[in-house]
Amino acid sequence: MNPPSLIRVGIADDHAIVRSGLRQYLADQVDLRVTGEACNGREALELARGGDVDVLLMDLSMPDESGVDALAAIKARFPELPVLILSGFPEAHYATTLLRQGAAGYLNKECDPDEIVQAIRTVARGRRYITPGVAELLADGAAGDADKLPHEALSERELQVFLRLAKGETVGQMAESLFLSVKTVSTYRSRVLEKLKLQSNSDLTYYALKNGLIQ
Repeated sequence: MNPPSLIRVGIADDHAIVRSGLRQYLADQVDLRVTGEACNGREALELARGGDVDVLLMDLSMPDESGVDALAAIKARFPELPVLILSGFPEAHYATTLLRQGAAGYLNKECDPDEIVQAIRTVARGRRYITPGVAELLADGAAGDADKLPHEALSERELQVFLRLAKGETVGQMAESLFLSVKTVSTYRSRVLEKLKLQSNSDLTYYALKNGLIQ
């Protein structure tokens, strides 16, 4: 009997203890091998660029460049690489948005470790991993947008700008890190405020905290 094909896994999470725990657990799987680690979005992009991973397991909330930013950058450059989001945020907050933006699956960090292994194997075969909870959210979205929260209607770039503003980043800082003009970022900010029916950056921060979008 031939041994199973080896799946090379990259882990991107800003907590060393989380990376260590995942690495140890995945090491027990005969068909999985952790071939790289990253502690922020920029390093996650470097992992993808290195070409030594078949699946990238990535946290959503990381310093410098978040998982939202990293997912956009990785899918733009390496569309075939499956990115599996492992997040502390409930599925309802981000799952459907990130799946639309190219994530191969979305798991809450409170899930059973066996589910992470199952998800890695699923996305490595080129399929998406959809939990029952996410499937229900997707079905609800297909049925109608009446129950959607305002932030779920934001585009990928608008979501990036919204989260950075909510965390206190200035328009100037954002323009520099996203390689956009100040005018462009200001336009995105105006759109976000309009779509969320808010007036100020403080309102954005309150909205994000109230809905569990930032910690």
